[in-house]
Amino acid sequence: MSNDDALSFDLVERPWLLAVRTDGTTAELSLREVFTQAHQLTSLLGDVPTQVFALTRLLLAILHRAVDGPRDLDHWEQLWEEERLPADRIGQYLDQWRHRFDLLHPRTPFFQVAELRTAKGEMSELNKLVADIPNGHPYFSMRLDRDLSLSFAEAARWVVHCHAFDPSGIKSGAVGDPRVKVGKGYPIGTGWAGYLGGVLPQGKTLRDTLLLNLPPLGHSTLSGWQRDDRPAWERDPVGAAEEVTGGRAPTGPIDLYTWQARRIRLAFDQEHVTGVLICNGERITPQNKHIVEPHSAWRRSLPQEKKLGKSPVYMPKEHEPERALWRGLQALLPGAITNGGGNEPAATMTPAVLEWLNEISAEVIGLDYPVHLHAIGMIYGSNQSVTDEIISDALAIRSMLLTRQTTHLVSAVTSSVAAAESAARALTSLAGSLAEAAGGTPDGPKDRARELAYAELDMPFRDWVAGLGPDTDSVDAEQGWHRIAYRTIKRLGEHLLTEAPEQAWIGRQINGSLLTSAHADRWFRRNLCKALPLAFADEPAEARA
Repeated sequence: MSNDDALSFDLVERPWLLAVRTDGTTAELSLREVFTQAHQLTSLLGDVPTQVFALTRLLLAILHRAVDGPRDLDHWEQLWEEERLPADRIGQYLDQWRHRFDLLHPRTPFFQVAELRTAKGEMSELNKLVADIPNGHPYFSMRLDRDLSLSFAEAARWVVHCHAFDPSGIKSGAVGDPRVKVGKGYPIGTGWAGYLGGVLPQGKTLRDTLLLNLPPLGHSTLSGWQRDDRPAWERDPVGAAEEVTGGRAPTGPIDLYTWQARRIRLAFDQEHVTGVLICNGERITPQNKHIVEPHSAWRRSLPQEKKLGKSPVYMPKEHEPERALWRGLQALLPGAITNGGGNEPAATMTPAVLEWLNEISAEVIGLDYPVHLHAIGMIYGSNQSVTDEIISDALAIRSMLLTRQTTHLVSAVTSSVAAAESAARALTSLAGSLAEAAGGTPDGPKDRARELAYAELDMPFRDWVAGLGPDTDSVDAEQGWHRIAYRTIKRLGEHLLTEAPEQAWIGRQINGSLLTSAHADRWFRRNLCKALPLAFADEPAEARA
């Protein structure tokens, strides 16, 4: 590793962030350029989707501090009405803290600890840092064709990602960390964002996205947000140990956006990063962090309430790999959330950033403003010590679905999701019955039918919900979806019946009753009509056959 003071990689001025321009071309930009050109950029890009989440939150931390707020809704509206972000103020802020944004700085390297070391002086290969190479299970084989090294730009992106999403598990034991035992740092959990079911609303441009995710200080749904909330680079440089023995509480979203979950030091030569040391950093637990974390939905946890002896306790609502984003809209749309009845706390809570959009959709940005809800998350395996899967899904909607003023449309959407799931169950049941009628076991065919149903409903639902606008009649919209879903699932059912073996037509006795494909067909049609009754709202009963 070189400690030559002449070596520098200034993230304020040197290109390292990947972005898409509004004309579709890609660019690698510095921090200053990203903010200056944000109105001409569609979004950030990442080496993996979770990088976009981590890097966008880094930009939000800078923007919050650069504008000293927003202080309130009026201040936010002033920012929104301008064509561009306030580049002069952002530039002044970046210049003020520029010494903390040098990736190779000898004393305060960006998001690292300068003197970090183990007792034996080891460094690790970069597969510890790069999330697309989980240990022993490479995602991208092209990385295996050479000894892995990273450009300084790549390394900077991965350092930010590591703090946000690094798996748990045993880490290198840093000299000076009292938690180290026998040279090892024992698990303290994943990076903060790894706990979340990340939800990032995106606008027409990166400028819009940053402002849509910039609620005013002290926003009502973020009751734990403290006035002295600040990012890692405004805090005193850390050493190997925790800032506060036993851990400290986050001061707000800005703190969480730059939470130093790891202690990191890069090894590098004149041109590349060649190795890394990753040790434990600031431990954090997810219980009841909804008061400071805006980018996740939350679920009430009765087991946690019993364990901690207090109520309510909310945990981040993680994404389910097998469920498309649209199937979980009930937990995201503010108008779909209800309390538990009486004084009972709500079972789920929508992301605070979407509650913020609920406030500004009608009066400020307009009910017809297009929003992409981007769901991003990391799935871990083996006690959260390895990366199993990265989740990335996006859904295009109009902002009117994020306001409580259009509950009729929100209700139509959530009811349509439920109808789609009921229709999928009808097909699943048909597949199981056909398998049993043919003398087989139902589980495999049912699983395949369920996957097929959701795969075939996926794009039609996305197109349907994207077409809903402020002037849409909710009854007509719901009827339209029932008809689309009915045609789709009916076609899949007919194909299953056509492909059923002859034995299914003959059938067999199950629990004393004959089961044939004719029985299965009749039950399927009945169940499908029951799941999608509005498909026949203007038709005679015989049309349902």
